[in-house]
Amino acid sequence: MKKIAVLLMLVLSVMGIYSCSKDKEGQAKVKVMLTDAPGIYDAVYVDIQRIEFNVNNEWHTLNPVVPGVYNLMELSNGIDTLMGDILLPPGQISQIRLILGSQNSVVVGGVSHPLNTPSAQQSGLKLNLHTTLEAGKSYTIWLDFDAGKSIVATGSGNYNLKPVIRAYSDLTNGRIQGNVLPMTANTIIYAISGTDTFSAIPDAAGNFLISGLPQGTYNVWFDADAATGFNDQVVNNVSVTFGNITVLPPVLLLP
Repeated sequence: MKKIAVLLMLVLSVMGIYSCSKDKEGQAKVKVMLTDAPGIYDAVYVDIQRIEFNVNNEWHTLNPVVPGVYNLMELSNGIDTLMGDILLPPGQISQIRLILGSQNSVVVGGVSHPLNTPSAQQSGLKLNLHTTLEAGKSYTIWLDFDAGKSIVATGSGNYNLKPVIRAYSDLTNGRIQGNVLPMTANTIIYAISGTDTFSAIPDAAGNFLISGLPQGTYNVWFDADAATGFNDQVVNNVSVTFGNITVLPPVLLLP
């Protein structure tokens, strides 16, 4: 009798594993990353509590690996962090909703200021992303939080957080990479195509990476701080295609 019970438990266990495997085969695995466009602040802390996906008009919830406060200033120039992964049914992702907590702040000149985010806390930030998921495939989605455009100074040392976020996937990710010197030029890099403008601030070695670019042709403008005495430079007709990194020759700005 005891052997029969053990055998039954083994059978049920195998059936459970097989069932779980079938469920995963019938779904799509989505990995979610957080990254940031450049900003001029010492630090920008956002309190991310959960992420929701609308697939086939049904909402699915991803709880971040570490729900809580992330410093966006640590996530630029191709640096990102894993928010978590989720199994989703095959079909169309039409929208992503980002739910923030209340512990949001910005550090300016070494002084920390709270960020008021009423709309985000009440109903969540809705991002449009039209991506089709296929069963058995894996996808990566980036949430690109533009700190520079998201923070609004209201006067008297007060700041509001009105998040500007782009969502893109590995299927819609064009990238431009390069290096610009000297660092004393305090350069900001802009990739411009028609009415669309994307930006980056180089790291301490002059390296930069602009991600999430739609396919197309861009003019890349290296905008030096006028106070430094260096001249701007433009690289025209830079071609960007999905899934590839377009690497520019090194740029040296001259006085």
